[in-house]
Amino acid sequence: MTGSTRFSPAELEAARDRVVPDVVTGGLSILLCGINPGLMTAATGHHFARPGNRFWPVLHLSGLTPRRLAPAEQSELPSYGLGITNVVARATARADELTAEEYREGGRILTEKVRQLAPRWLAVVGVTAYRTAFGEKKAVVGPQERTVEGPHGTTRIWVLPNPSGLNAHWTAATMAEEFARLREAAGLPDRRTAEGT
Repeated sequence: MTGSTRFSPAELEAARDRVVPDVVTGGLSILLCGINPGLMTAATGHHFARPGNRFWPVLHLSGLTPRRLAPAEQSELPSYGLGITNVVARATARADELTAEEYREGGRILTEKVRQLAPRWLAVVGVTAYRTAFGEKKAVVGPQERTVEGPHGTTRIWVLPNPSGLNAHWTAATMAEEFARLREAAGLPDRRTAEGT
């Protein structure tokens, strides 16, 4: 999506309940997992597409990407060892429209997806979503004890702060620090300095 693309309220509302395809492949270092698609994401087909969402800037600030990607460039992520999925597949205007049962079912579906894809890390962006989807009521941001065992290996889990512009507890800089901690744990280079490699 370019910055000039605009959607009317009716066009955004028409995107409600759409499913946005995952950006995944086998052998990922980190599978980033959003809560669920917003209406702008559903309208464009590009993850984290809402203006004001800090996901794409934070990915770059953390060194996970060599430059700030636009949502429309999401297909480049697997070349950096990254993918995107969601806890809940259906699009809503706000995450608080989802039920606890949708989160729990999403956690079951996500676990099976992770078993098959076997990324080294599953990174859930949003501690509340992680707590609800996985029944881990005391989870905090950072690496988790829980792992996902699959036929192709073990996936570790890291909870990241939610990059939504509504999450005022975290700045882009402090979020980037947490994303960079995960990058280092996953053994990925700082792509801001490794562009020529």
